[in-house]
Amino acid sequence: MATGDVLTVDKLAGEVGSTVTFPAVLVVDGDNVVSSKADLANYEVTAEILGAVKGPKINIMHYRSKTGYKRRMGHRQPYTQVKITGIKAGK
Repeated sequence: MATGDVLTVDKLAGEVGSTVTFPAVLVVDGDNVVSSKADLANYEVTAEILGAVKGPKINIMHYRSKTGYKRRMGHRQPYTQVKITGIKAGK
């Protein structure tokens, strides 16, 4: 990800327009790759909440033969869209 990217993540608590911070998992800067836990503690990713969205509808069907049992359900996972506003090094 880079500054300006829009990502869809699991639902976050917060208002539209508020800022959230994420810990860095992997940092790639050209040929320089940072992946050790001690070095990643110095990095921080900030993002702005754009709004709530829902994932695709999943249809679930339960059926047992010879008993007349049928049950139909559906599910849509709630997500939050965030826009990356900054990646800082050196807390």
